[in-house]
Amino acid sequence: MHDYRQPPDAERTMETSRIMRFTPSEVFESFRDPNLLSRWWGPNGFSNRFLKFDFRDGGEWHFIMVGPNGREYENESRFASVEDPGLVVIEHISLPKYVLVVLIEASDEGTRIIWRQTFENKKTRDNVANIVGDANEQNLDRMEGVLAELED
Repeated sequence: MHDYRQPPDAERTMETSRIMRFTPSEVFESFRDPNLLSRWWGPNGFSNRFLKFDFRDGGEWHFIMVGPNGREYENESRFASVEDPGLVVIEHISLPKYVLVVLIEASDEGTRIIWRQTFENKKTRDNVANIVGDANEQNLDRMEGVLAELED
């Protein structure tokens, strides 16, 4: 069995982390519930249409991201591992290929999220690094916004 909590090869990986005021269960639910996930997944200005969403170990996730200009980006992924409430692992099968490991850990302030994306090789990581870093931060910003709306 693969231990996704172990840090991967650093030269192929981009990582960010953040403390959120929400509980680990609330953060996990923002992945489990396709209505919530579709509202925050992706960088600013993007929306999503989910075609298949099977949130379980080995479950398929097919969706179309729609950019601010209306361009559509088809995505095929698989949930490699799902552990409520501490871990979500997504294998992105479409290009660029990567494995996203999201660790969800309780902290004194709420929840610490570690968002770790490991690409198939260093070249791919280097080619997308200038986009992915900001996009991952925007993902987390959008997640926080959706969770904050649920409090109202």
